[in-house]
Amino acid sequence: MHRLTRSLVALIAIFAALMPASAHADPGGGSGIVDVRPLGGRQYEVTVYSAAMGRNIPVWVSHPDAPAPALYLLNAVDGGESGGPWSNRTDVAEFFSDKPVNVITPIGGRASFYTDWISDDPTLGRNKWSTFLIHELPPLLESRFQMTGRNAIAGASMSATSALNLAIEAPGMYQAVGAYSGCPRTTDAVARNFVRSELGLFRANAFNMWGPDNNPAWDAHDPVINADRLRGVALYVSAGNGAPGVHDSLADPSIAGNVATLTDRMAVGGVMETVVRGCTDSLVTRLGELGIPAQVAYRNGTHAWPYWQDDVHDSWPLIADALGV
Repeated sequence: MHRLTRSLVALIAIFAALMPASAHADPGGGSGIVDVRPLGGRQYEVTVYSAAMGRNIPVWVSHPDAPAPALYLLNAVDGGESGGPWSNRTDVAEFFSDKPVNVITPIGGRASFYTDWISDDPTLGRNKWSTFLIHELPPLLESRFQMTGRNAIAGASMSATSALNLAIEAPGMYQAVGAYSGCPRTTDAVARNFVRSELGLFRANAFNMWGPDNNPAWDAHDPVINADRLRGVALYVSAGNGAPGVHDSLADPSIAGNVATLTDRMAVGGVMETVVRGCTDSLVTRLGELGIPAQVAYRNGTHAWPYWQDDVHDSWPLIADALGV
């Protein structure tokens, strides 16, 4: 996720080119499904107009062609716009191809923390992602794709914090949460600098997201402070320690023998995951104090997609059980 500056414009242009002309219009003044494009098998590209944000959002959907619950799988800090979404960077399409669950990945939301921002941002525009994910998108997809109303949500890196916060914001909506390599703190100096550094990758301003440091929005979006509101949700929380792990070697397919790639991953991904581990320790400790159970996956490893693919596999039994499948 540390090479995020090269191909945002290209991918956005591709999505724009693929959409029919009518897809760029407001469908009658409210949110709605504008287009559904089969991608083969159980995969679809769904274009959804968000009235809250005033724009179209592409959504990747894996649908089992039968009534089933939903797993919302949020992208990392680039929103799936540069390196691609989960379906491009991992094996989720194949992994879920025989499972009775709808998998839903919005494309977009780079550096947004998938939250409602208090102000429009000069770089990112209008972000009302929690409104979109909680209120606009689910009823549209439930109607079109026979969803059952039972939901789970998971995210990696930036969106791991988002997944926890969405469950806190919408009690009872999600039966399970997967938080993969995120920093589930927002109110101390280290965590805020981490948040600002992620937004800084896209020249976005955290002041427009949650205001100045004394704005209550920072506390409201701190999963450690609000951990008690996760009671009753099945939780999977993961983090590496920044040391070389199973995917941090020249032999790993994600490195493919490239010394520069491995060096970059260890230098950047190793440091990032060290910070993530400290944040995750805080959440795990708080959950323990509150008597809230969680499946915790600690490992050697860096901040990298192969570990998050492993997390999807490892967290699925817990999520499936919570969804009743």
